Formats: sequence, C-alpha cells, structure tokens
Amino acid sequence: MTENVKIGFVGCGRISKRHFEAIDATEGVEIGMICDVDEDRAHHAASRFNVPCVTDIAEIKNVDIIVIATPSGHHPRHVIKAAENAEAKFIVCEKPVSLTVREAVEMYNFIRKYDKTLLPIYQNRYNPLIDFTRGLIQSGKLGTVYQINVNVFWNRNDDYYQNNWHGSIDIDGGVLYTQASHYVDMLLFLFGPIKEAKGFGGRLRGFPTQDSVSASIIFQNGIVGSLNATVCSYRKNYCTEATIIAEKGNIRLSGTNLNTIEYWDVENMDKPDIDFTIDHIYGKGHDTMYKYIVQRKFDMFPRYEEVIAGISLMEKLSF
Repeated sequence: MTENVKIGFVGCGRISKRHFEAIDATEGVEIGMICDVDEDRAHHAASRFNVPCVTDIAEIKNVDIIVIATPSGHHPRHVIKAAENAEAKFIVCEKPVSLTVREAVEMYNFIRKYDKTLLPIYQNRYNPLIDFTRGLIQSGKLGTVYQINVNVFWNRNDDYYQNNWHGSIDIDGGVLYTQASHYVDMLLFLFGPIKEAKGFGGRLRGFPTQDSVSASIIFQNGIVGSLNATVCSYRKNYCTEATIIAEKGNIRLSGTNLNTIEYWDVENMDKPDIDFTIDHIYGKGHDTMYKYIVQRKFDMFPRYEEVIAGISLMEKLSF
C-alpha cells in the first residue's frame, strides 16, 4: 500500500482553509506538519490534523512537499528558506510567487541550486471551463482569435485591509497581484506570450497599492486584449467575465470563478451540454492541484517562462 504524500504547510491565514478542505477531499495526501510564525495559530491548525507544529520553516521535517501559503511579498524568501533547509524535493507556492521579476528569478536560481522543484499555484488553470475553452481554441474550431476582454470586478471592504499586510506595497502588491493574478496567468495559459501592455491604475481608496487597474494588451500572436480589475465593487463581488471574439464564434464566460457560459455563438457547434458550475467562492482548483501532486503530474503546473511573463506584466502595470 502506497503511503500518503505528506505536506509541510506554511502559513495558516485566509487561504489555508481552502487548502485544508482540498487536502481533506483528496485521497493520497495528508498534512504532516504545520508552520506559522504565530505559535497559537500554528497550534490551532496542527490540532485539527493531530500533527506537530513549528514556527520556523527550517524546522520542518519528515514531509514530502512543502506548501508556502504566507503573505504574497514573503513568498520568495520563504521558498528560498524551504529550499535551503528542508529535505522535501518539491515546494508548492501560492500566487503570486513574487512581486518582482528580480526576486522571482533569484528564487528560481536558489531552487535549482538546491535541486528542488517549484510548483506555483495558479489554480484557475484547473477550472473545467477554462480547460474546455483552451481545448476549443487549440482545436481551431474558433478559427483566428481576434480579441479577449477580461473583467474582474470584486469587493474587498475596509475590514479586509485592517490586517498587517493587505494594501501594502512590499507584501500585498495591489489588485493585480493579490486578486487578479489568476486571470493574468489565465491569459497566458489561453493565448500565449504577451508582446506589449499598457495600462493605468488608481489608488482611489487611499491605500498605498492600486485598487483598480485597466490595461490593454497585445499578444505575440497578434490577439488584442484588455484586462480590467478592481476591488472597489459596491458591497460584494460583482462579476468575473471573459469575452472571446473570434473568426468563427463569440463566447462569453462568467460566474464567480468563470464557470458559466453566458453567451455562445460558434459556427457548427451547439452550446456544450456540460454543467461547469463550481459551488465555492475560490473554485475547486486546489482539489485538482493536490490530485496532480498525488499523481506526480508536475507538468500540469505553470512553467518558469509563464510565471516570469505573468509577474513581468503585473510589475509593468503596477506603478
């Protein structure tokens, strides 16, 4: 009988609950150790799984994979510390892996130096409707894609910014990094490398980071696109949507996590009779991600070039 993959989990904040749900739902993987700088929080999470806890990444041991789920700006140094000190060969890192290209390249260099593998989390890749749409594009059934427009109109109220890092330049990075980075990665996943991008950002709520961004994008293959993102939607998340305009059809995806086909008009193709609904605020991409870990399908994670391209775009548009 094969032993479960043991996870050393670092960072017990907001996103950890989604990870814990996914791990509970995935056969073949389990928490082996918890790490958080807040000792009480580490103990609380560890008691849930009846595993030991530590407050220093360097003390993690007897696990197969380390998951970094700490605040965004800390990711590079935490990944590097895990690479330097832990026996685990694989390090999973929540989005974004870095707030700057320089730190991302440095982090990857350390990963290679210590013969480890970095597995970045951009779980929107595992969204069934996004995967379906990618297959549709690659099949040629849409013909030439002319334009892609993505809108991420979310709400993060003032209470969200009352902790010690949300809204900060050096740790949060702003709406593109903390909220919309999944959709930056999705654009690269669906349409390939970006040739040029220009945009504007606003800090209308008085935080150091941008709360609203609008950008125009040209991909290397000639596709024209736009990305609009905000955390200023009144009272609650308003919508997430992506519209594809192509030679042989128009498609509009919507829903909390782009899990609904809102509009479908494709040459010689009926709207697919598939329920893509995901009843979860974060989607369930983390579940799929952990299944890939158990199955050792590490090629399903973003490649180095894609990660660097995404961070480069966000860095360029965050000024």
